[in-house]
Amino acid sequence: MGDHGNQEIEVIQSWSAPRSISTALMYSFAQRDDCEVLDEPLYANFLRVTGVDRPYREKLLSTMESDGNKVVKEIIFAPGKKKYRFCKQIAKEYVPGLPKDLLKQGKHFILIRNPLDILPSFDEVVPSSLMELGLTDLVSIYSELCQMGKPPPIIDAADLQQDPEATLRGLCEDLNISFESSMLKWDEGPKSIDGIWAPWWYEGVHKSTCFKPGRKYPKPFPFSLYDLLEHSLPLYNILRRHVKQRTSLLKSTLPIPDLPVPENEKLLAWVGDEIVPRESAKVSVFDSVVQGGDSVWEGLRVYNGKIFKLEEHLDRMFDSAKALAFNNVPTREEIKEAIFTTLNRNGMYDNTHIRLSLTRGKKVTSGMSPAFNLYGCTLIVLAEWKPPVYDNTKGITLVTATTRRNSPNNLDSKIHHNNLLNNILAKIEGNNANADDAIMLDKDGYVSETNATNIFLVKKGHVLTPHADYCLPGITRATVMELVVNEKFPLVERRISLSEFHTADEMFLFIERPGFTSDQKIVWTTGTMGELSPVVKIDGRLVGDGQVGPVTRHLQNAYKKLTEESGIPISRSDSF
Repeated sequence: MGDHGNQEIEVIQSWSAPRSISTALMYSFAQRDDCEVLDEPLYANFLRVTGVDRPYREKLLSTMESDGNKVVKEIIFAPGKKKYRFCKQIAKEYVPGLPKDLLKQGKHFILIRNPLDILPSFDEVVPSSLMELGLTDLVSIYSELCQMGKPPPIIDAADLQQDPEATLRGLCEDLNISFESSMLKWDEGPKSIDGIWAPWWYEGVHKSTCFKPGRKYPKPFPFSLYDLLEHSLPLYNILRRHVKQRTSLLKSTLPIPDLPVPENEKLLAWVGDEIVPRESAKVSVFDSVVQGGDSVWEGLRVYNGKIFKLEEHLDRMFDSAKALAFNNVPTREEIKEAIFTTLNRNGMYDNTHIRLSLTRGKKVTSGMSPAFNLYGCTLIVLAEWKPPVYDNTKGITLVTATTRRNSPNNLDSKIHHNNLLNNILAKIEGNNANADDAIMLDKDGYVSETNATNIFLVKKGHVLTPHADYCLPGITRATVMELVVNEKFPLVERRISLSEFHTADEMFLFIERPGFTSDQKIVWTTGTMGELSPVVKIDGRLVGDGQVGPVTRHLQNAYKKLTEESGIPISRSDSF
């Protein structure tokens, strides 16, 4: 086996920001019989290259190797007496000029900690700054390792404190090394492995003998560091998204769900006045949509490079905003530009649904009054790859909800607002009945619409739909009504009772058309999400013979042709 002192050693490098309990983790690994440790071997090189000052600068430079190339080759990757060498590395010490082998060789992992917990104590030794924190460097190291095909495991200091054994077991598994229970405890006091800077930084960890949970309730945050917190938190959150195990006050035990359309995992959304990635697409807790559902919205579809009925949807959005007395509303052109920019950034030119929202905006303080809204409206453009949500080939089923549709006496459905609790309660009833949607009645017991769509039926050669007294006068509804007339079917808009849907004569008469029979009754719903959807069962009763009828097929084809021929083209730039 040769000289035991010259055997090759497997290097494990921990990368973190300062004050991330990285020294405690170093003590943990030092308890292993098969592991030796190094405390920030690149520190002297960092001081030499950057010129930053430290109370112990001269002593450190005179006692530690300050040539980064020598440190990497002759210290970090030097032969050793044990199987593993653990190197505690601080991310900001990864400075230009270091050998590429530093990241290419060995095993790596990243230790992160919330800047809310780092910053209060950091300022005690050196002035806090984004450079001193090194979170930008930590994100860069993670990106470099990923580009090399070596994505490092990431652990959060909060998890390490809350459940050290589970976190260390998971880390060891990711590093493909055995876990040892000795890693959970160490002796109190200074250690021979400490760097010479220990008297300035390690007072707290020297009093420890194990990982312990942090304070149940933290000390007040020093708001002189608020700006630095704003800059550093997004960097922490970038890395935190890749942590396997998380501990938090409201920790969810639910598994990460699969997305209906996996391609939507990576998309860009417009929020306020900027394009942001999916996980960063958030509004302020002071926004009116959070404070009271105070927002209006539209659903649009993109077909073959064009947005269907864009102008009509914008007309309704502006009408809704005016009805709710919104102030400082973006212009029509500004909203269009935001839509076009979002679609172009995502490369979405077909088979796309847009959820366009306009909130009353952010408030200066929490409360109901619109007088607190002094920042202007918040515009949200959420574009997703999304086929029609209903089965428009085989048809859908409906049940009747006990939840009644809002009356104009209370909240007029002609305002296309975000406060959808009335509809959601009906949808819950539909879900509980394993139906696709739920029919909602008005206060007098007549059919209004479903929880999400307008509704039509065909009976005795006539197409019927409820008055828009309680229901939303939908744009798809108006489009289909126009198609019905153009296709020479008689159209009737009136009050329709539920029993007419349940017991209507299945016979119907149409102006004679090739391929149509005259012995069916048909019901369908319309909406931007579902387009024109046939209904084959209501409250357990078959509609007609339970199959999609020919009138529905005919109108579906006519609608499809209309979407192919009309719409506002998505503006694109051919220059770079």
